[in-house]
Amino acid sequence: MTDMQFQWGNNKRYNDFPSSFKRRFSERIQKISIDAGFTCPNRDGSKGVGGCTYCNNNSFNPAYCSPKKTVTEQILLGIDFFNTKYKAQYYLAYFQAYSNTYGSLDHLKQIYEEALSHEKVVGLVIGTRPDCVSDSLLSYLEELAKDYYISIEYGVESLNDRALEAINRGHSYQEAEKTIMRTSGRGIHIGAHLVNGLPFDTPQMMIEHAVKLSNLPIDTLKMHQLQILNHTIMAKEYEVEPEKFYLFEMEEYLDFVVDVIERINPRVSLERFINQAPKGWLIAPKWGVKNFEFVDKLDKRLVERDSWQGKLFKEIE
Repeated sequence: MTDMQFQWGNNKRYNDFPSSFKRRFSERIQKISIDAGFTCPNRDGSKGVGGCTYCNNNSFNPAYCSPKKTVTEQILLGIDFFNTKYKAQYYLAYFQAYSNTYGSLDHLKQIYEEALSHEKVVGLVIGTRPDCVSDSLLSYLEELAKDYYISIEYGVESLNDRALEAINRGHSYQEAEKTIMRTSGRGIHIGAHLVNGLPFDTPQMMIEHAVKLSNLPIDTLKMHQLQILNHTIMAKEYEVEPEKFYLFEMEEYLDFVVDVIERINPRVSLERFINQAPKGWLIAPKWGVKNFEFVDKLDKRLVERDSWQGKLFKEIE
């Protein structure tokens, strides 16, 4: 199989997002994270308080990213930051912190259009929850998608409502599926996100979650291992009941990811497999590997097992 070219156009054993992105854009494209000061319905009291039990946005926000700065200021700082590293030619404004569709349509239009007004910004990536997306917003984004790259990343997290309830998520899986279906067919790139290791989710269930999601009209799947982070509700729960959480060992997780890859729809591109918390934030599990090191190990494990994305894929009817 080593010289085989797969249906996604190269000999990599899974449909990796960077390659699919390069096929779409001829220039290098870099995401610039933006914190536009949003909150979430399970944080502001409309559905709950405290947010998701695992959440600490400070653990992944870049230094230049702050709601105290305007969208334009954050874009300019982000461009300065990445120019010194990559000399990137164009950018996507990545609305990442909290639920970035949770506001009035007028406000959303204002901040999205502010981001798109920069000549080097060619699109938006909008991270949000499936219960914070109206049909009027989708119609607006559908219009934007005629001229720009527009992506919505839905935090699905689990397909098990018991797990969603345990993390104070505030929505069901059914809501996620319905919203993905409402978003499809509009020219909007659809991403979905899963966390592997939540309470009440077993490894077999987690595999089934990824497979079922890959049968929906999503374009990209992101997943990562559950991490217990400092200054979260989950950290306090972990201290009292560590057995509630499924924390993978790294070698076990490598095989788990291969099990997922060989069963999911080959049409879906895979953007991420692990999360990497900054030093000082992580309580457990402490693997000590960077993203690129994990991907290198994954490539080798796929060769060892002579596996590839979709090898065992069966369409769900």
